[in-house]
Amino acid sequence: MEFTQIFTIAAKEFRDRIRNRWVLAVALVFTVFSLAIAYFGGAQQGTVGFRSIEFTIASLVSLVIYLIPLIALLLGFDAIVGERERGSLDLLLSLPITRLELMLGKYLGLAAALTLSTLAGFGLVAVLLYRQFSWAGLFHYGGFMISSVLLGLAFLSMAVLLSVITHERTRASGLAIAAWFFFVLVFDLLLLGALVTTGGRYGGEAMAYLLLLNPADVFRILNVFSLDDVRTMYGLTSIVPPALAKPWLMGAVMAGWIVVPLGLASWRFKP
Repeated sequence: MEFTQIFTIAAKEFRDRIRNRWVLAVALVFTVFSLAIAYFGGAQQGTVGFRSIEFTIASLVSLVIYLIPLIALLLGFDAIVGERERGSLDLLLSLPITRLELMLGKYLGLAAALTLSTLAGFGLVAVLLYRQFSWAGLFHYGGFMISSVLLGLAFLSMAVLLSVITHERTRASGLAIAAWFFFVLVFDLLLLGALVTTGGRYGGEAMAYLLLLNPADVFRILNVFSLDDVRTMYGLTSIVPPALAKPWLMGAVMAGWIVVPLGLASWRFKP
């Protein structure tokens, strides 16, 4: 595997996203929404402004879980199938480059664009938090930003997998939207429904580990258990055992959600 070929493809993909102002648009969306939620998140309790680093992170977790998976899936669903429909895939593969190098180059270029837009979007809030809570608050917010990037990379890996296994952009886009509905909206409802239906008699302990099958839940657990005061704000604290309350373990699970879909995509993309 030639890394030069991978970085060349990645640099072109990244430049394309910069040129069409995709990074600027997404960063602007993150900035506006994060500022609004962080500043007005306590309006329902009759207060506005930055209340605490724990409350700010807890408010932004809900935003990230809905927004970043959708953006990552829409960003990557046509990475391969788009080239196939435009007829440029055969041209690219006629060059001295392997399918794996092409796929990794595409992924890394898109990942760089998504990472830059995420960090830039939440960066302004970090500056404001530093002025309000100094370095101690910024340390926890930095962990939140890194976990947000990992969540985006996990769903980007899924998008690339969908792009490889489909032969039409419309089907790939439909599957991407379906994946967003399932992991963000439906998955937790199914687990909660099963728990309520059985009256909590079966699978109570296993339910906590089933949450690891959803990267959105891994992100939620990672941030909920990173701060003591945040744990009390979520009902998850009652069903997630202390064994999962380890940031390094949740980080490793999230890394698995990045690597495994890419591995499957590489396997299916072979000639």
